Amino acid sequence: MTDQQPYQQYPGYEGYDQQGWPAQQQGYEDPQAHLQYTQQWQGQTWETSVQPPVTANPAYPAPGAGAVNPGYPAPGAVAGAGAVNPGYPAPGAAGLAHPSGPGGTTAQGGVAPGEAPSYGPATLAGNARITDAQRARLEGRSPVIEPGMQPAALTALLGLLLSGAAAVGEFALLVPLVLLQAVTAAGWFRLNGMWPARQGIALAFLGALVSDAALLVAGRENAPAAILGTLGVWVLLCLVLQLRSHADPDERMYGLMATVASAALAILATGHLGADPDAVTVGTAAVAVAVLARALPLPTPASVVVSLLAAAGAGIAVGGMTGMGAQGALLGAGAAGCALIGHRVASYDYPSRFVHFTAGVALPLAASAPAVYVLGRALG
Repeated sequence: MTDQQPYQQYPGYEGYDQQGWPAQQQGYEDPQAHLQYTQQWQGQTWETSVQPPVTANPAYPAPGAGAVNPGYPAPGAVAGAGAVNPGYPAPGAAGLAHPSGPGGTTAQGGVAPGEAPSYGPATLAGNARITDAQRARLEGRSPVIEPGMQPAALTALLGLLLSGAAAVGEFALLVPLVLLQAVTAAGWFRLNGMWPARQGIALAFLGALVSDAALLVAGRENAPAAILGTLGVWVLLCLVLQLRSHADPDERMYGLMATVASAALAILATGHLGADPDAVTVGTAAVAVAVLARALPLPTPASVVVSLLAAAGAGIAVGGMTGMGAQGALLGAGAAGCALIGHRVASYDYPSRFVHFTAGVALPLAASAPAVYVLGRALG
């Protein structure tokens, strides 16, 4: 169809000839002059000469033919007669054989011969995307994936660094401790699905650094005051900053809880710096052994028991080298119990690989700090 045919050729526009259409008004001497006021197509148009001929579908008769569609039974017909619409071939018919596309499906949505369809049944609302955790629940599986052997190996390495540095001195212990606090702050925010959260991570990590500095200034004998004082100030600071936020109330509350929890965990990790050096050496070594044992391919109850027993054995072994003796078993078991709680938290609800290599590595050691401090003081 061309775009410059006069309107008089179309039956719906005959009335305009009698109303003085611009082509018949005075002032247009050139019969083609009126075309400058007609809309002109500048883009590509359909070229009828190269289009394939369109054949009539027998399932849809021409208007006015009065034929009944064979695919739809006439009124009064028995339901379930199973009439087939000739316009749509039956499944498996030769008319559906087209070049197969990806996944065994054909180019026009059919299924290649000999292959099963790769899509589910049709629905009215469509198939909503579900998470891995939801799919696991629907299939009867556990929605929890625990950190594997690689995060456990990193936890063990960091724990051995803390253990060895504690035997050297508090300033040597400060280096792996700061690394632990940084990974703890970042991992907690990612565990809660808040990423990137640079301001919250920086705020929590800054609180940990302030706690370390306050403890170094106040001394180990004043460690509770330095740690709890910093924690109180940081909770108040997080509250003030969240009240100044322009986010929705729900988002502000969620951000406040995540920031306070991250700062609390990072600050409580300072307990390793305030605890007795021998207790830190024994406790962090026991946590390293317990996390490795927990990563073994065993049932969960058996794995927990094996981890606690391994931590107690490591506590006895390292305690014999530090002078704690058999009391190291109790310290090692207590620190390992808190570490397994942190390990379980990092396993919550199909976490990502980044969670396993941050929270999965840091939380066991950060959660064991209070136990190391309290048991070290009680047993020392």
